[in-house]
Amino acid sequence: MEPTLRSGQRVYVCKLLMGARIYKNYDFSSSKLSSFRMPGLRKPKIGDVLVFNYPYARSKDTIGFRINYVYAKRCLGTPGDSVSIVDGFYRGKNGRLLGEIVPQKRLHALQDSLLMKMNGCYFTIDGRNIKNFGPVYVPGKGDKVTLGKSEFSWYRKLIRFETGVEPEINTMGHVLLDGSRVTEYEFKGNWYFLGGDNVLDSRDSRYFGLVPEEYIVGIII
Repeated sequence: MEPTLRSGQRVYVCKLLMGARIYKNYDFSSSKLSSFRMPGLRKPKIGDVLVFNYPYARSKDTIGFRINYVYAKRCLGTPGDSVSIVDGFYRGKNGRLLGEIVPQKRLHALQDSLLMKMNGCYFTIDGRNIKNFGPVYVPGKGDKVTLGKSEFSWYRKLIRFETGVEPEINTMGHVLLDGSRVTEYEFKGNWYFLGGDNVLDSRDSRYFGLVPEEYIVGIII
């Protein structure tokens, strides 16, 4: 999150704004989070810096809970938003610029060949690069998204997290869920796109995908 947050810096995380998370199961050897959230004042907003449980602390390919293994990233997409990167700059609704602009200017100015040498994580979750990708739709509870070949990479792990079933894609590009073809999926929960301000070197939603709301600990104040 540099230059916003620096290594060793202490921050205050407010759990009351969106409601404190109360555990229902204290067996933290399990990868399944069992909790409920107290009533809060508001949901996370674009621009908030959130502390959250890193979704892939137990497995690189499966969302699973690990207590006290947390990241801090900026909220760049809330349920119902679409997020893009255009020539190095994050953009949201109506082309609105998102995040800290100065680091994005450095990303914009770097040649692709030089960037690839500097940063091994150059390609996003769907194989596009970190200077141009998207738009990616950020789903909320009850939202239905079309499921085709292009959407599969972004939503596969989310669907498995919500249903416990591994989606598949066949040779014709059709998405299968539990053996049956599906053309759309209705989400059961809210998801967020979280990005680091240090866009040249940040492990964030560009690479690991969207974050479930229940994994958010609180908002840095």
